[in-house]
This record gives sequence, C-alpha cells and structure tokens, in this order.
Amino acid sequence: MTEPYVMYGIPASLYTAKVRCYMRKQGIGFTECGVNHPHYQKAIVPQLGRFIMPVVESTAGEVIQDGTDIIDYFEQQGLYRQSAYPDTPLQRTVAHLFELFGGEGLLRPAMHYRWHFDEENLTFLKDEFCAGLVPPGTDENGRTQIFEFASGRMRKAAVGFGAPVEARALIEQSYAEFLALFSEHLAAAPYLLGGRPTLGDYGLTGPLYGHMARDPKPAALMRETAPRVARWVERMHAPEQVAVEYAEEYVGENAPLFADDAIPDTLKALMRYVAEEYLPELEAHVAFANQWLRERPDLKDGTNGCENPATRMIGKAEFQWRGISLSTWVMPYRFYLLQRIQDSYDAATHAEQEAITALFAETGLEAMLSLRTDRRVERHKHLEVWGPLR
Repeated sequence: MTEPYVMYGIPASLYTAKVRCYMRKQGIGFTECGVNHPHYQKAIVPQLGRFIMPVVESTAGEVIQDGTDIIDYFEQQGLYRQSAYPDTPLQRTVAHLFELFGGEGLLRPAMHYRWHFDEENLTFLKDEFCAGLVPPGTDENGRTQIFEFASGRMRKAAVGFGAPVEARALIEQSYAEFLALFSEHLAAAPYLLGGRPTLGDYGLTGPLYGHMARDPKPAALMRETAPRVARWVERMHAPEQVAVEYAEEYVGENAPLFADDAIPDTLKALMRYVAEEYLPELEAHVAFANQWLRERPDLKDGTNGCENPATRMIGKAEFQWRGISLSTWVMPYRFYLLQRIQDSYDAATHAEQEAITALFAETGLEAMLSLRTDRRVERHKHLEVWGPLR
C-alpha cells in the first residue's frame, strides 16, 4: 500500500472519473474530497491559478493537476500494479489515440445526454453537483443557487463542445454506433488492448463512467443496449480483475495484452469510427490554431497568448460532421494529448513507424500522425502554454 493521497473533484466530473479509476485499479491509497473542501479553496486554487479538477495532493504537499499528468506522475514513480503504458510503440500509440478520443472526442454525447434530458436527469444531477461543490450545511436555497449557476455554465459548455439541441438525433445515432462497436470488441477481450487496462481505457472511462453510466438517462440506455460496455465500466472501477466471461488467459492480474502487436478487426473498426467522428474536428482545430499563432508572431514562449493566463479556449472552429456544420471551442489542451500520439510514433524505430503508419492508414487516421500545431503545447505550473516554434 502506498502512502495515501488526497484527490479533489466531484462525483459527476468526467475528468475526475479517469483519475479515480486509475488510482483504484492500481491500488494507490487516496481520500476523495470535493472541491468544496476548505483546503482546496484556500490552498489548492491559488497554486493552480484557476478552478479546475481533478487534483491530487501528496502527504508532502505536492500538487498534481490534470488526469494525464496525474497518471504520468504515478507511472514515473512506479506506483502501479500494471502500467497504463503498453510495451510496444504500436500498441502504445493506439492507447494514446483512445486517451485523446475518450477525453475529448466523446464530449458531444457526454454533454448531450447529461443536459438535454432534464426530466430523467435533473434531480440526480443537482444532488451529484451539490455533493462536491456546495459547502456542508448550506440551506436548500443556497444549494439551488449554486447548482443553477454551475449547471448554467455547463449547458453553455455543451454547445461549445458540439452538442446543440438541433444536433440531437445525429448525436444519438453516433453514440449508438460507438456502443455497438465497443460492445463487439468487448465480446472477446476485457479491455481495449487485451487483458489489462491501458491509457486508452482510462481515457474512455471519463465520459463512459462520469456521465454515461451514472446519469439516469444514458445509464439506462447503456444497460439496455450495451451491457458489455456497462460491465466494462464496472470492471474498470474494480481493484481486482473481473473477467468472468472471458477465456482463461484473461483471468488474473497478470493477464497479457494482445500478443505479437495484434490489433483485432474489432479495434480497427473502433479506430475507423474515431477517424470519421473526430478527425475532421481535430483538423479544423489545428488549422484554426496555426492561423491564430501566425497572427501572433511575437507571442512569448511559455505563455498562452491570452490576456488571462488561465484561459482554456482560443476561439471556435467550424467543420462538417455527419452532414451538418458544427462550431466547437478550440482548446490547446487537445493538442497536448494529440502530441502524445505523435511523440509515441516519433520515438519508434523506422520499422515500428512503418507498422504504425500502415495501421493508421488502414483505419483512416494517418493524418493524425502529422497533424501538428506550429508550436508545441506544454504544461507549466498547471497551465497550458505555447512552446517555441517547431
């Protein structure tokens, strides 16, 4: 057992779900506190420079913010039962792909199914948000005011992430396709890449647990139409390996990933879905960011180029999605995750790069290996900033 940590978040948070899942799966001791905790408000927020979650604090007072950075923090210290990183460059690159898609590419259905079904969801959401946001002892009027403020901001965010009400039917069609594809993949293996969870599984856990398996409307939909996905969500949050329906090779904590760098057809089908569902948006965002950067030739390294250092968005980009035009927020953090795919590729040998290129070309994702902003996005003092020109 490791020394205990404190994790700050709220029960309904997508990004908190990713970290909670990882720490449980790895046997890392922690206490979970809401962002209503006085210590978070007084000591953590000033260090972060903004109100954001999740945050992990060590007993020594070390503060780590961001789900990806938190996982890397524990990985670098060897505080895991099973590393989230596959051993081979090809499988590692695929894991990074789903880390990006889970945290960013599934925001459309996650926000739609949370905020467009008040009759089914609202009572649950008020209690869930208040559990982590509202100071204990606050009266009902105060709870209502805080929830209405928070939920009002998130309803606007739903549109910013590409989930306007008019896109409802297409979002539901898209999510049904994802559930069917993921269910088919889970018929033969308990996780994306075989016998243990990797970064891709932890990325997907954010929306699939934080929103889709807990909010009443999408939770019922998942259980009714994709029970394998519902069991995967439960499996991801169990500290032990739960693989009752799988072959003997997947039973036990040391179950292997797919042998010989195999990527089964069911996973390739999911990758094609990512190409169709998310690549056009990402291409539009990179193009917008590069034009934005070229208009700011004097932008200083280590800054975000905005008046407020805590700003997360630099504008909105328009793209075509399933026959309609959508406009979504351009967030440099997404490029930070995209770079991890490319860094994994760049670190591979020539022969390994050829295999990765062949797989990404076969699944319509080859562009993602070279889709780069003119400046790298770096994380400095818990904020996203621009690095030097490439």
